[in-house]
Amino acid sequence: MTLLKSYYQLCKPNVVYMMLICAFVGMLLAEKSVSSFSYLIVSLVGIAFCAASAAAINQVIDRESDASMTRTDQRPLPQGDLSPMHASMFALFIGGLGATILYVYVNTLTMVLTIASLIGYAFIYTVYLKRATPQNIVIGGLAGAAPPLLGWSSVTNTIDPYALLLVLIIFVWTPPHFWALAIYRKDEYAKESIPMLPVTHGVIFTKLQIVLYTIILFIVSLLPYVVLMSGIIYLVSALILSSVFLYYSINLYYSDDDEDAMSTFQFSIYYIFLIFLALLVDHFIIVA
Repeated sequence: MTLLKSYYQLCKPNVVYMMLICAFVGMLLAEKSVSSFSYLIVSLVGIAFCAASAAAINQVIDRESDASMTRTDQRPLPQGDLSPMHASMFALFIGGLGATILYVYVNTLTMVLTIASLIGYAFIYTVYLKRATPQNIVIGGLAGAAPPLLGWSSVTNTIDPYALLLVLIIFVWTPPHFWALAIYRKDEYAKESIPMLPVTHGVIFTKLQIVLYTIILFIVSLLPYVVLMSGIIYLVSALILSSVFLYYSINLYYSDDDEDAMSTFQFSIYYIFLIFLALLVDHFIIVA
């Protein structure tokens, strides 16, 4: 692994890309038409650097447990491609750079919210919540749900109720999304004494929680239509996508095959992308 690739992998690029897409959706929904693509790009760069910094700090802190888990043992630190010191310096540099970009070229509110999200994920979740409670994903999920708010605030310099509704969707989506993966990887979490719900309360209980959260998500996903944030295109999309997600969750509940947990996890990724895409399509068609 080349040095440049090692630093790239340290940033958890797939996670960061997903966050940037959600932030970009928030930006586009915050205004009737795109006023400046260059401004949006600068905002995304600042958010990206801060998100990558949080990911790098997470890997520095979790390097020992990462080395013991199949899902993470190929990361740069467990492989010895980077030292913890170099990784920490890199994380500090890009985090500071991202915060500076947001402060100078975007607005102070977005910088503060982004830094709060970084601290929430990299320190509060990774250092404390992850190993303190089986509700770690629920409590810590707020940091991961912030990107639409960051995108929205970068455009409007406000904390808008519609932006908070987008945060709520991701917040409620996160537990069934991650618990499905946790079921599939439960033995690895148990080996590292990480109190994920399938480890502390069993797989059946976790499956029930996935179903219940998916039902809540079904209801929450309809709120943009209820509050007149979106129209019929989004409503139909949300009904279809949430029904399919609920089907996956119920099927998982009655299944004894852990592969169904991975299938549920994989669909949950498609779900969040598609439901946000539906919001965008609905928004711009209505505006047009």
